[in-house]
Amino acid sequence: MHHVVIALFCVSVVAAHLSPGHTRKSLSIGTPPQTKFISPFATLEIPRVAIHQDKHTDALDAAKRFIENELISAGSFDIRPDSYTDKSTGVTHVYARQVVNDLEVIDGDINVNVKDGAAISYGQALYLNDKPTQLPSEILGVGKEEQYGATDGQTVMDAKPLLGSHLASSIGSSSMKAALLQFMLEATPLQTKRDDILDNYDSHLARMSITVPQSFNPSTRRRTVAITNVPDAVSPVKAYLAYAQVSRAAEASTRLELVWKFEVEMHDNWYEAAVSASPPHSIISVVDWVADSPIKPAPSGELATYNVFGWGINDPEEGSRSIETETPDVLASPLGWHSLPVANDPSLNTAQHQDDPLRNTTTTYGNNVFAHENWAAGTEWINNLRPDGGKHKIFDFKYAPQPGNQSGALEEARAYINASVAQAFYISNLLHDLFYRYGFDEASGNFQQSNFERGGRENDGVILDVQDGSGMNNANFATPPDGENGRCKMYLWNTAYPWRDASFDAGVLIHELSHGLASRLTGGPANSACIGFGESSGMGEGWSDLIATLIRSKPNVTAYNTGAWIGNNSYGQRHYPYSLDNTTNPLTYKTLNSQPYNKEVHAMGEVWAEILWVVAQRLIAQHGFSESLFPPQPLANGTIPTGEFYRPATFTAEGTRQPLVPKHGNSLILQLLINGMKLQPCRPSFFQARDAIIQADQVLTGGENFCTLWHGFAERGLGRDSRYDGKTPWGGGVRKDGFAVPTECTAIQNHGAVGR
Repeated sequence: MHHVVIALFCVSVVAAHLSPGHTRKSLSIGTPPQTKFISPFATLEIPRVAIHQDKHTDALDAAKRFIENELISAGSFDIRPDSYTDKSTGVTHVYARQVVNDLEVIDGDINVNVKDGAAISYGQALYLNDKPTQLPSEILGVGKEEQYGATDGQTVMDAKPLLGSHLASSIGSSSMKAALLQFMLEATPLQTKRDDILDNYDSHLARMSITVPQSFNPSTRRRTVAITNVPDAVSPVKAYLAYAQVSRAAEASTRLELVWKFEVEMHDNWYEAAVSASPPHSIISVVDWVADSPIKPAPSGELATYNVFGWGINDPEEGSRSIETETPDVLASPLGWHSLPVANDPSLNTAQHQDDPLRNTTTTYGNNVFAHENWAAGTEWINNLRPDGGKHKIFDFKYAPQPGNQSGALEEARAYINASVAQAFYISNLLHDLFYRYGFDEASGNFQQSNFERGGRENDGVILDVQDGSGMNNANFATPPDGENGRCKMYLWNTAYPWRDASFDAGVLIHELSHGLASRLTGGPANSACIGFGESSGMGEGWSDLIATLIRSKPNVTAYNTGAWIGNNSYGQRHYPYSLDNTTNPLTYKTLNSQPYNKEVHAMGEVWAEILWVVAQRLIAQHGFSESLFPPQPLANGTIPTGEFYRPATFTAEGTRQPLVPKHGNSLILQLLINGMKLQPCRPSFFQARDAIIQADQVLTGGENFCTLWHGFAERGLGRDSRYDGKTPWGGGVRKDGFAVPTECTAIQNHGAVGR
C-alpha cells in the first residue's frame, strides 16, 4: 500500500561527505515562532522596558510571578525542572513552557533570568492568539488513556504490545504510529528502506508496538511512551502528544496544531520531530540533534601520561607530539579522567560491585568521556577497542603514517588507532574541565556520568567514536537533552595520502564538542531544539569556530584559517580566514542576505564567528592576552586564588565574594560567551545573542566593557542601528548593516578604549 509523503516546509539536506557519492541526509524543517528577548540593551522591534519587578526572596517564585503578571496573565505554563542558579554569577535561569488544553506547546518557550530576586531579562515565544476550540480528545476521537493506546498504571514490566482487539481500533494509537511512519518515510536516507515502507506499509504499522515506561503518568502534561519496531530507528522512539505553533503564509497568522512529538535515533541522525496528529500527518518541525562539520577529589593512584599533540597545538603541521601528564581539574573532574562510580558505569552490574563503589580504569574510559574506535559504524560502543595504558596508565603509541598506494590508506590509518583515541580522549577531557570552570557545570547540563550530587541529570558522558566507519571527511556531534549521552563521531579524511584523522585536528574536535555546550546552555539543559533553525543554527557553527580559534590563538596573531590541515587546503575550509582586516575577511551582518550565507549553516556561522572574533580582539587590545585559558586550581580551603588570571576579588557590603572576573581579554570573552548563552532565549537571533553578551558583561563587571563590546559588534555591521526588515516566519527580508553605537560610546573609537 503506497502513501504520499507530505511535507509543508522546505527540507534541508546536509552534505556531510560521508563517502564518495554519499551524503548524510539531515532534515531541518519548520517555521519557528517569533522570539523576543527583552534586556536593558534590547534595541530592535521592541522598545526598552523596565523589566525589574518587586523583589522576592525565591528566584523561582519571582520568575513565576513575573510570567503571570507580565506574560501570561490568563494562561497556563509549567516551570521546567532544568531551571538552575549559576554559582558564578548568582543569576537564576528559569525555563518555562506554555500549556494549552492541558498539553504543552512545544515551541512556547519562556526564559526568565533572575538576580537578587528580580527579573533582569527574559525571552519568550508565546502563542497569544485564540485557543483551539476542539480539545485533543475530540480531534483524536478518544479519551486521555486511549490517546496513547494504553491504560493507566501499566508499567514497562507488564506492558504488552498494544495491538489487541480492544486497542486495534484506537484512533489515538493508530494516529501515533501512522504519524511516525510518515516521518520515517521522509527521514530515512535509504531508498531501499523507503521502498520497503511504502510496499509494506500496513505490515510495518502492525509490527510497531507501544509500551509504557514505568514512569508513565497520565495526569502529567507530557505522557511519554515508547514505540518499538520502527523501521530504520536504532532504539525505541519516544512519543507524546502536544501542540505546535504553525504559521502559514496563506493564513498570514499563527495557530496551534495538535502534533505527535517524536525523538528518533537513527544511525547518522537523532531527530526531534513534530508531526500533525491528524491525517495526512504533515511534518511540522524537525531538528537534528547531530551537528556536522563537513569542513570544506584527586584520582587514586598515579596520573596518566599521553604521547599527544599538546593543548594549543591545532594539528600536526603546527607542532610536535610530547609526553603530557593527566591534569584533571579538582572541581571539574574530582575522580580524574580514568575513574567513575560503579553506579554510573554502563558496562557494569552495580549489584555485583557493591563492595567497590569506584571503578578505576587503565583505558580511555572515564566519568567525562568514553573514547574508542568505531570502525564498524555501529550504535553499540561499550565493548569497542580502546587503548590500554597498563597499570601505570602510559598512553604512548606510535603515530607515523607513511605514504603508500591509495589501496592501503585505510590499513595505514587503522595501524595508529591507539594514538588517535588517546589524542581525542586527552583533548576532550581538557575541554570538559575548561568549560566547567567557565560555568558549564552539572546544573547547567554538562556531560558527565556522575554529577556528584551537584545538580542536573547524570549518566550522559560523551561517547566519542574515533575513525567512525560510517563515512569519510566529516565530524559531528549529537546533543540530546540533559541526562542522555552526547555522541561525537570523528572520521578519516581522504583529502591527502596518507589519509588524515580528524582526531589529530584539535580545532575540528573542539568545534564538535562546543556544539554540546551551546545546545545545552541555550534555552536550558532539557531543550535540545533551541539552535536548530534560522540564525540560531548558524550561530551554533559560529560559536564552535570561535571557541576553537580562541583556544589555538597566540598573542599578537589576529588571523587564522579553519580546517586547513584536515582539508589539505592552505586556505582552510571557510570562505575567509578569521581576521581583523576587512580585505582579508569582508564579512558583515548584511552578508547574510546573499548566498550561501543566507541558507547554509556553516556559511552563516562564519559571519557570527567573524563578528565575535573582532569583539574578542577589542577585548584583548583593552585587557591583554592570557597565555592560558585555564583558571587556577582552588586552594585547600576551596577558595579560588586570583593570581594572574583573575582580577582582585571584590565583596558585597555583606561580605559575600562577587563573581571573579577574568583579567585578560581572551579569557573574558570566553566567559561572556558562556554567560550570554545562559541568558539568551531559545532560538536567538544575532541581535538577541549580541544583547545577551552585553548583559552578561553588565552582570559580571557592572558594564565596564559596554562600549568596547558595542564598538566590536558595530565594526562588522551589528551596531545599534542594524536592522532586519521584512522578516517573516518563512524567511525573506533584508538585513542592513548598522555601525552606530550608543550615544555614551560615540567619543570612544580605539581598540583599547575603556568602557563606559
